[in-house]
Amino acid sequence: MLVCMASNQQTRPAVGELAKDSATGRVGVVMGEVGGRVQMRPVRGGREWDALPGNVVAPSAREELSARLAVRNGNSQVPL
Repeated sequence: MLVCMASNQQTRPAVGELAKDSATGRVGVVMGEVGGRVQMRPVRGGREWDALPGNVVAPSAREELSARLAVRNGNSQVPL
């Protein structure tokens, strides 16, 4: 289950929330933080990647909708 972040939140997405790694453009789920890096996992599962905390931001409404639809439809259109 993906957790939605309120649109008025200004903080970095928390564990379990959708987030975007602005350095790569990838949208994923925040899994935790280790060694000063944020660990993220693709929304459809798969191998985690590390992102710099300053690059982890809330996805746009369009990116969030796309990620949620990809999960629901089993679609691979989301950048992994």
